[in-house]
Amino acid sequence: MVTDRGLQVLRAIVQDYVDTHEPVGSKSIVERHSFGVSAATIRNDMALLEDEELIAAPHTSSGRVPTDKGYRVFVDHLAELRPLTAAQRHAIASFLDGPGDLDDLLVRTVRALTQLTGQVAIVQYPSFARASVSHVELVPLEAGRLIVILVTDTGRVSQRLVFVREELGEDVMTRARITVGDLIVGRPVREGAQRVDEFLATGDDPAAPGAAAIDAIVRHVAEELEEFRQDRLVMAGAANLARRESDFRGSIYPLLEAIEEQVTLLRLMSEMVADDHGLATSIGRENEPFGLAEASVLASDYDATGSHARVGLLGPTRMDYPSNLAAVRAVARYLSRMLDDDDSAR
Repeated sequence: MVTDRGLQVLRAIVQDYVDTHEPVGSKSIVERHSFGVSAATIRNDMALLEDEELIAAPHTSSGRVPTDKGYRVFVDHLAELRPLTAAQRHAIASFLDGPGDLDDLLVRTVRALTQLTGQVAIVQYPSFARASVSHVELVPLEAGRLIVILVTDTGRVSQRLVFVREELGEDVMTRARITVGDLIVGRPVREGAQRVDEFLATGDDPAAPGAAAIDAIVRHVAEELEEFRQDRLVMAGAANLARRESDFRGSIYPLLEAIEEQVTLLRLMSEMVADDHGLATSIGRENEPFGLAEASVLASDYDATGSHARVGLLGPTRMDYPSNLAAVRAVARYLSRMLDDDDSAR
């Protein structure tokens, strides 16, 4: 049974190990922290922490380091989120403020978060399956090409270059705009995708002017709507893993693979359970089913037009949890506010 002082010793070990990168001994705890007891008493507390598997001794040192279980106790019971400085808040605002569509905003979000923390930053797209298509624009170019632009009520904007096999006269373009608009504008993405599939299954009148071109355009719209329905991540800061490679006991390859493929991180981010403040953590061995036992993932919920998604960090278990959780929460709140303001303006 760990005493209250023992838990405070654990807090000191976590903080000192994160700060110094070195195993922590009883003498350094006495020197750096005001416990008012001898080094021998601290050693007894550390022995109890070791019995509870909250700290461990690396084979090369007499000091101790936190275990994954120790980090979990620290995050759940001992960590106090550090308020962001004025400079950090200004950095978030300078990155996220300004015009731009949702894609641009999420890119700026991960850039801000990785700059603040030095970790890999991750943000989920909101669920566009529940979004509605608010606008479609078809912009003809030369040589049988056009740009298809789709906009949702959640702020998602996509542009796709479409090649057709014929020149597109104004009459064909008018008919194409009417056809696509009738199929999807003002409808949820899921319903629009279903109507497009039905249109493609039955086919347009082959004798109608521009029937082949319109069919090609609708097929590209179908592909774009399918992308809208798929969960996606935006990430930044993968190079930080290489710079922190010494913090990982094994290879960082599984982390790089997860970043590249996204599916694993999407599952993990979706399954993490948030606390009452919307913060979620998954530490070390808790990530073993996802092949990421060397890493910790922190996340905070953000709101986007009635749907929820997450913004978070991926990094080594030895990280500054109080500062990183505070940064994730602050960025998530700012992102929610930006999206809410943008939704109110529409």
